[in-house]
Amino acid sequence: MSDAEATLGWHATRSPDRVALVMASSGETVTYAQLEDRSLRFATALRERGLGVGGHIAILLENTRAYLEVAWAAQRSGLYYTAVNRHLRPAEVQYILADSGATALVTSAAMADVVAGLDLSDLPVRVTVDGDLPGFERYDDILAATAPGPLADECEGREMLYSSGTTGRPKGVRKQLPATPLGDPTAAPVQIARGLLISGATGDGVYLSPAPLYHGAPLVFSMSWQRLGATVVVMERFDPAQCLDLIENYRVTHTQMVPTMFVRMLRLPAERRARFDRSSLVDVVHSAAPCPVAVKHRMIEWWGPIISEYYSGTEDIGTTYIGAQDWLSHPGSVGKPMQECHIVDAEGNEVGPRVVGVVHFGGGRPFEYHNNPDATAAAVHPKGWRTIGDMGYLDEDGYLYLTDRKAHMIISGGVNIYPQEAENVLAGHRAVADVAVIGVPDEEMGEAVKAVVQAVDPALADDALAAELIEFCRGELASYKCPRTVDFVTELPRDPNGKLYKRLLRERYWEGRESRVI
Repeated sequence: MSDAEATLGWHATRSPDRVALVMASSGETVTYAQLEDRSLRFATALRERGLGVGGHIAILLENTRAYLEVAWAAQRSGLYYTAVNRHLRPAEVQYILADSGATALVTSAAMADVVAGLDLSDLPVRVTVDGDLPGFERYDDILAATAPGPLADECEGREMLYSSGTTGRPKGVRKQLPATPLGDPTAAPVQIARGLLISGATGDGVYLSPAPLYHGAPLVFSMSWQRLGATVVVMERFDPAQCLDLIENYRVTHTQMVPTMFVRMLRLPAERRARFDRSSLVDVVHSAAPCPVAVKHRMIEWWGPIISEYYSGTEDIGTTYIGAQDWLSHPGSVGKPMQECHIVDAEGNEVGPRVVGVVHFGGGRPFEYHNNPDATAAAVHPKGWRTIGDMGYLDEDGYLYLTDRKAHMIISGGVNIYPQEAENVLAGHRAVADVAVIGVPDEEMGEAVKAVVQAVDPALADDALAAELIEFCRGELASYKCPRTVDFVTELPRDPNGKLYKRLLRERYWEGRESRVI
């Protein structure tokens, strides 16, 4: 892929009528010529409104046609762009807008209730892509009023995304702005697209994006596939049956999913799953959350050895990768690190194989937590290795296994307990639809292990099932790692991309206590 080939303009000239984007439910399509024209017009409009190279735009949208057009406008004009979770409440959105320093906001009428609760005095540029909002310009009016043509100082921008905030205030992950010519091979976004080529992707591919575009991987992957000239099919929201239909009808070759999506598809009636034509699929990669071993085994049995996995983070300090065949030999692993990997104990010492510690990487790209130098410094080991706080271990073959987030660790009677182990076991029980394991107050032990379970059949969520789940877990793990009690809920607090907000669960049990330590 040459420098020119990594730009929308090259594809718009070479294959103007090729479909760059399909919206799954509406069927609306955008060709490469249209994506080039709209993103260029909006980039020009942002320049006219004062956003120069290094400026910052926030995108608060549902999955809609304009999402990638706006993101590409920012990408090609050297801006930082922050995709904001549309499920956040006004105060949470306000914090991100203020912390990021954004001077432009692109949203829609669907976000009217959230927007009404915002102080927009520091955002002089306000645009709505659908419907009308007081004080906002209309996106289509802006495009119509802006002359087409090249952008004089066109250069690569960069996403600046925020952590989910499961352990407190979300942190903005700020990486170096390339500000190099569009398509420059040294720019990280171009390198990501080139990495897809190495993995067998082509411009003839069809990529299905089933997750919200406000998440990093769906957004970056969708744009990377468009750098290759592929067709990207975006689901407005995930539905397991529709997902299978889209793969079959659009002859999808590649997709990226999260384990929750696997679980939901596996729950479909057997006869529905049997009718599904998956022959077009080449690679299905999953990430974002650990996949229970039993679930992944079932997916590989169903779809074949085309399911791969990577582990990384928004900070991009290190990555692992594992294909289906390697995973079958190392079940539960997230793969071999692609950079040097070090497991470190509480004293900062590196430990040996199969000893759990904090996962660190050496290498990766520079980043900082925006406006948070203490958090940036805390991520760095004295030897220069960096971490995002995940716990895990390496086996004798160098494969990484994750155990949990450091912040989710339970300390009971002075013993460290990593709840993901029990979660993985309980997720394999036939009666469990979803599960989270947390530490709850215990006057004697400090914390006690509790499982919060969403049952497949709510009518069976009783004391007998709770006792059965505890014994089921004890059949796989040491008893101290297993829940002492089980609570049932109708639904766990997950966002549409499958990320579990454990903080919200913990707050229910620790409410009214000044400390999380007894």
